[in-house]
Amino acid sequence: MVTGKVGFVPSHLDQLGDAVPVVVRLPNILRPIASGEASVNAEGATVRAVFDDLVRRYPGLRPSLLTPEGDMHRHLNVFVNDDDVRYLGKLEAKVGDADTLTLMPAVAGG
Repeated sequence: MVTGKVGFVPSHLDQLGDAVPVVVRLPNILRPIASGEASVNAEGATVRAVFDDLVRRYPGLRPSLLTPEGDMHRHLNVFVNDDDVRYLGKLEAKVGDADTLTLMPAVAGG
């Protein structure tokens, strides 16, 4: 990536030094992509960084987590502990050491 700025680091990569371990709980539909695991460990300082780590380890997760433009998929609910990340900054929501990130597919009905 060429930016014209010396020392430029994309915003989602400049937090790698602050990465902390988190547990990511996966819904049944995503478990086969992650070797059948109900939860996996990942690292990051934000939800975006955790997603980047997950996609690096399990590339098949990307279409379920992120749109082609790199935004959070709208059919996915994401919680840091019990808090919906939509109210915490979405992909820029901070995660702390030993937090749990829960992924849940959005369910519609009537």
